[in-house]
Amino acid sequence: MNDFINKVSQKIGKLSDEQLERLITALQAENDTLSSVLESLSTGLVIVDDTWHLLQMNKAAERCLPLKARATRQSQEQKGEGQPVWALVDDHFIAEFLRSCATEQKSNASEEFSIAKDDKVCFFSIAVMPLVERRRKDDSESRETRIVGSIITVDDITEKRQQEILLHRMESLASLTSLAASVAHEIKNPLGAISIHIQLLQKVVKKSRAGDGMLPPPKFMEEYLDVINGEIEDLNKIVVDFLFAVRPVQATMELVEPDALIEKIVSFFRPEFESKCVNVELHLCKSAPRLLIDEKLFREAIVNLAQNALAAIQERFPPQTAALQERSGCTSYRRGELVLESFIKNDDYVLTVADNGCGMDSKTAARIFEPYYTTKTTGTGLGLTTVYKIIKEFRGGIDVKSVPGHGTVFTIKLPVPQKNTQLLEDKSKSAGV
Repeated sequence: MNDFINKVSQKIGKLSDEQLERLITALQAENDTLSSVLESLSTGLVIVDDTWHLLQMNKAAERCLPLKARATRQSQEQKGEGQPVWALVDDHFIAEFLRSCATEQKSNASEEFSIAKDDKVCFFSIAVMPLVERRRKDDSESRETRIVGSIITVDDITEKRQQEILLHRMESLASLTSLAASVAHEIKNPLGAISIHIQLLQKVVKKSRAGDGMLPPPKFMEEYLDVINGEIEDLNKIVVDFLFAVRPVQATMELVEPDALIEKIVSFFRPEFESKCVNVELHLCKSAPRLLIDEKLFREAIVNLAQNALAAIQERFPPQTAALQERSGCTSYRRGELVLESFIKNDDYVLTVADNGCGMDSKTAARIFEPYYTTKTTGTGLGLTTVYKIIKEFRGGIDVKSVPGHGTVFTIKLPVPQKNTQLLEDKSKSAGV
């Protein structure tokens, strides 16, 4: 059809009125067909000119993109005549992505975004590619190509991301076998103690009835009953902790800037650490991409690791001793140190949480994430288990390295969202077109 139009356009002055009418009708039909195809696409398409002003937008793009003015597409396109396309988008991150593509002249780029809609989070992949026009050279069969604008594609990948999260949760259920075995072991001891004391009570009551019928002194009975009640409370605590350990993490996944969030978290607990003679240092990469995480759960994980570090530091450097040395003007004593560092490695966002506390031996470090395992006299032993669950919910990994008497380093690796669209390099520029 394009070749036909090109040939006809060269002889437009020789066509009769009837031929012109048929030509216009054919062009209108083809235009209607192309418009129908454009509107039927599930992928959102936004067409902009070389100055990034809006030329065309289909319905799928209207549904996906958060636009500042909820109006008809025609009015959107009219408003786009005086301002670039990113000025029409009511989302800071998407607008900045489009602006950077325009200012840095990126012809092939893609990125994922999350948008809150109607109390739920939706995920979109937005890609930018060049809009190429091919024209026949004057009096020649050859064609020349040139970039006349950009095509912005918007794909809704919410269902895909939710399926990935669901699949990951189902895989996590496989670890419940070992957890159930641990709980069975924990329950066995209290049940044994309850059984023994009930048997003792039954034996005493039976003996008293066979004799003078007098029951034992109240104190004697209460001691047994107190033991039984205590064991029942322990059982209840074990069951509650077990339910907490196996309950799926209710994560609301969003694309979040991790370094900015870590700075907020550290500013929250830094005063407490400084008051206990512990220095807190941050070495963040500052250029980390946004990660698919739950902000509240990520905060819980970091604070939990920090509190464990504080306990280890205080065990090695008792706060009373450090405070006395500080008041006496002594500056030679070693303060506690907590260092958080982030960097990008192999498509992963890596965060290390290091302290110079008492450290752990290899056997303890190997079991540190197990439910109910703790080296403290108090605590449930579920703190680091919770951290492990949260990081796994983010499709990441966490490991620990520790040296007794020197300190511990926790390393968290979180996947950087992959670009959903693999684009080919634009070779027209390198060819001098």
